[in-house]
Amino acid sequence: MSEAKRLAGEKAIDYVEDGMIVGVGTGSTVAFFIDALGRIKHRIAGAVSSSEQSTERLRGHGIEVIDLNNSGPLALYVDGADECDPNKCLIKGGGAALTREKIIAEASAKFVCIVDPAKRVDVLGKFPLPVEVIPMARSLVAREILAHTGGQPVWREGVVTDNGNWVLDVHGLKIVDPVAMERELNQIPGVVSVGLFARRRADVVIVGGEPPLVL
Repeated sequence: MSEAKRLAGEKAIDYVEDGMIVGVGTGSTVAFFIDALGRIKHRIAGAVSSSEQSTERLRGHGIEVIDLNNSGPLALYVDGADECDPNKCLIKGGGAALTREKIIAEASAKFVCIVDPAKRVDVLGKFPLPVEVIPMARSLVAREILAHTGGQPVWREGVVTDNGNWVLDVHGLKIVDPVAMERELNQIPGVVSVGLFARRRADVVIVGGEPPLVL
């Protein structure tokens, strides 16, 4: 699948325009996009990064990383996904960067999602849904998620997000209404962010292949 990821990442360069500050996500597919972005770094004004991991890779290519508070609204955000349904709703957060990813997606006029073919599903939920939580609320949130969804929350032990929080991965879901579930889970006290990108879903999905498929 690494070749499919590379093709998707490089295809996303088509959406980068001269002078842009580009929003950049996190993950193995995005790494290929960052490498491609490095080859045209003279054309862009910089990047806003969703994780310390991506920041390090961007700076390694000599790309200036700009704080979102200083960049203002972004024209473009490029990120991967753990699952993508036919309506371009996503599950994200396998790399534990979901909160910053969601913030940058919200700040961007166009969200281009890059995936390999295995990430396409008819119904979201086979991949466990990540939920970032305040540490003291972990057990409370887990009980509430179980009561509201019937899914089984599992603490991702040993993982601390870049925001200093913990992650619950919710197994056994079949998410037929991603917008409603995202809204419902966001109301639980102690939830920082839910790895459903449904209210702000992708505008374009690039599926790696030969040639890449643009949805």
